[in-house]
Amino acid sequence: MSRPIVAAAAPPPLRKRLFAAHNIGLLAAFAAIIVAGSLLSPYFLTASNVLTILTSASVIGVISVGMTFIILAGGIDLSVGAIVALAGVCATTPGAQGLGWLAMTAICTGVAALVGLLNGVLIAYGRMVPFIATLAMLVAARGLAQHISGGVPQTVNDATFNTIGSALVLGVPLPVWVFAAVVVVGWIVLNRTTFGRRTIAIGGNAEASRLAGINVARQTLVLYVISGVCAGIAGVLLTARLTSGSNDVGNLYELDAIAAVIIGGTRLSGGRGTLAGSIVGVLIFTLISNIFVLENLPSDIQSIAKGVIIVAAVLLQGRSASSK
Repeated sequence: MSRPIVAAAAPPPLRKRLFAAHNIGLLAAFAAIIVAGSLLSPYFLTASNVLTILTSASVIGVISVGMTFIILAGGIDLSVGAIVALAGVCATTPGAQGLGWLAMTAICTGVAALVGLLNGVLIAYGRMVPFIATLAMLVAARGLAQHISGGVPQTVNDATFNTIGSALVLGVPLPVWVFAAVVVVGWIVLNRTTFGRRTIAIGGNAEASRLAGINVARQTLVLYVISGVCAGIAGVLLTARLTSGSNDVGNLYELDAIAAVIIGGTRLSGGRGTLAGSIVGVLIFTLISNIFVLENLPSDIQSIAKGVIIVAAVLLQGRSASSK
C-alpha cells in the first residue's frame, strides 16, 4: 500500500515570523535588564522597590495605552503631556476644589477628553496632519495651563483626592490598580471588539478601510478622545501624587509614551502592534530609570541610553519592513 501524501504545513508569513522574533527579543531584553538590576543593587528586587517601579510606570503606562491606539491607526499625539498639565491645573483651581474630590476627578478627565475631541475634529474633519495638529495643541494647552495657574503650582487641599496617589489597596498602591484596569479595558477593546479591528485596519490602509465601509473619520475622532481620556486619568494620578497642579508637569511625557509604544513593537506607520508590547516597553524604560537612580548615575546618561534604545528599535522596525 502506498502511503498517503500529507501536505506539509505552510510556513508562517515572513512578517509574522519577524514580529514573533521581535516579541522574543523584547522579553529577552526585559529579563536581561532585571538580571542586570539585581546584580547591580541588592535593593532592586525588594518588594518596596518593585512597587516603586510599578507606581512610577503607572502614569506613562496609562498614557501609552491611548498612544498605542493612536499609532496603530497610523496617527500620532504630541499633545498628551500638555493635556496632563492642563487637566491637572483645571482640576486644582479654587472653584474646582470647592466641589470636592469627585468633581475634581471628573473635571480632570473631562477637560482632557475635550482636548482630545478637538484634536480629533481637526485631524478627522479638518484634514490636518496629526503631527501638526497635536503639536499646535501641545503649545496651546501648555500656554492655557500657564495662563490659568499664573505659572504658580496650585496646591491640592482635598485630602481625599490626594489619597488617590498614595492609598494602598491590598498592599499595592492605587495608581498601579488604575494602570492595570486601563490596560485590561484597552486590551479587551483592541483585541475583542470590532472597534479594535477597525483601528488596526485603518492603520494598515485607511483608503481600503473606507472603501470597505468603515467610517474612518468617526473612528479617528473617537481614537483621539480615547487618547485624551487616558491623559486625563494620568493627570488625576499625577496631580494626586504631587498634591498640586502645575503647568510644568507632563513635560516630554508624549515622547516617553511614543518611545514605549515603538519599543513594544508597534509600527510607526500603523497597522501592526500589541498593547502588551507597549506595556513591556513602558516597564523597560521605568526599570532603566530605576537602576540609574539606585546607582546614583546622572540623568543625562539615562537620557542618552533611552535615545540609543529608541534609535535601535526604529532601525529594527525599518529592517523588518524592508524584509517583507
